[in-house]
Amino acid sequence: MNKKSTLTIPETQESSGGREDRRRWWTRDSGFRTILRRVKKNPLSLLGLGLIFFFVLIAVLAPVLAPVPAGSRDSYEIPQSGYSADPVKPSREHWFGTTERQYDMYYGIVWGTRTAFKIGVAVVTTSLLIGILLGSLAGYYGGWVDEVLMRFTDIILAFPRVVLAVVIVAVLGRSLINVMIAIAMVDWPSYARLLRGDILSIKEREFVLAARALGANDGRILFRHVIPNAIYPLLVLGSLDIGNIVIYAAALSFLGLGAPEGYADWGQLISLSRNWILGSSGSPFEYWHTVMIPGGTIFLFVLGWNLLGDAFRDILDPRQK
Repeated sequence: MNKKSTLTIPETQESSGGREDRRRWWTRDSGFRTILRRVKKNPLSLLGLGLIFFFVLIAVLAPVLAPVPAGSRDSYEIPQSGYSADPVKPSREHWFGTTERQYDMYYGIVWGTRTAFKIGVAVVTTSLLIGILLGSLAGYYGGWVDEVLMRFTDIILAFPRVVLAVVIVAVLGRSLINVMIAIAMVDWPSYARLLRGDILSIKEREFVLAARALGANDGRILFRHVIPNAIYPLLVLGSLDIGNIVIYAAALSFLGLGAPEGYADWGQLISLSRNWILGSSGSPFEYWHTVMIPGGTIFLFVLGWNLLGDAFRDILDPRQK
């Protein structure tokens, strides 16, 4: 009788287990509730989530907050109200004032939010994919594969990121796409090295050895068992890296290597204010809005992602469990 009951357990395990997992998801000790408790314990994490949610709303509601002028060929093209070299202070007509050559700063800030998300998400996704591919191959196979890939990674890391990105953009040509390509090409080594280090320890654990003993091929072991258990630090690094990527892109735009003039990009707005950082003669703060508004926007955006990365680290860190 006991033997029979033991044999029938696997037949009902899947159906009852699924219902049990769904019920357990909402219980006090579930992983979802645990994540919420850890986030609530850190007020700075909530601040980071709030900042990111605020910028997401601006990006989603950009056509409502800053309607595209009639006849505009591109929604990211900042409207001009003239060609004067002197900026205009904030007013009812221009809420955030204008830059030199009369580009509306409010329109550039709102639509530049979409540009920031576009650059950050695209570059982090590309860097993650390259880093996962090369880092997993180097860590799992080792030997000459590890040696070749890691020496190539060291060569990329030997150059300062901004300098190498400037060279790549100068070779490819000035455009927003080339900026994203350049930053991704200098950003992936950190992901590859981090993943390689975790895979070196995970591939020797019991569950990996058991899968290999059962006849699983390398691809199944790598993508089913090894990478899913080593990818969490990469998610933390990616959330922290989005803010840095936006700063790199703004720096390239400030140097004249990013988006074309008049494109809704925060770095472009700061580039247009370079002649007015010190204000005018006898009034150093006369054109404060040309620097403080786009600079403050970048600061809040980067701060939100850094705080969100700290929240992910606290949630995914096994020492916190």
